[in-house]
Amino acid sequence: MKDKISIMIPEDKLMARIDELGKQITEDYKGEPIHLVGILKGSVFFMCALAERIDLPVTLDFMQVSSYGDQTQSSGVVRIHKDTDESLEGKNVLIVEDIIDSGRTMSYLLKILEARKPKSMKLATLLDKPSRRVCEVTADYTGFEVEDKFVIGFGLDFAQKYRNLPFIGVIDEIGDE
Repeated sequence: MKDKISIMIPEDKLMARIDELGKQITEDYKGEPIHLVGILKGSVFFMCALAERIDLPVTLDFMQVSSYGDQTQSSGVVRIHKDTDESLEGKNVLIVEDIIDSGRTMSYLLKILEARKPKSMKLATLLDKPSRRVCEVTADYTGFEVEDKFVIGFGLDFAQKYRNLPFIGVIDEIGDE
């Protein structure tokens, strides 16, 4: 039996909201260059779609951080597996995240990155799950607020599966492989 998945946010609604975010970011930075730092692996789809919709000079960088492993809940232990390739000093940095859940990972990252002396630093997240928050984190740009369900698709995974779904979904039933 395969996993049963229901659609929470369809592709057209995702793209429309990302269009809005791109326009807002373009307006907020008023011609200034912006350095996007995507948090791997989940943010890749959102970051690429967002970058296409920002009408400013954009550079890209990535970090890989984990607190989930193959589980559906955060372990609470944050690990940096890959750091940025470029200095953030003096840059307008926009951290791009797939989802803010407990806030542990992002709270930790914000402290680390702020110490690198960016000109400005803001946070964009595709999904926000405030009901799970244990550390205070507020995104400057949020795609959607979602209820406390384990979501997949558009970069978000379950044990490395389902990242390539063009929508945000929920696994209703886990099947046998």
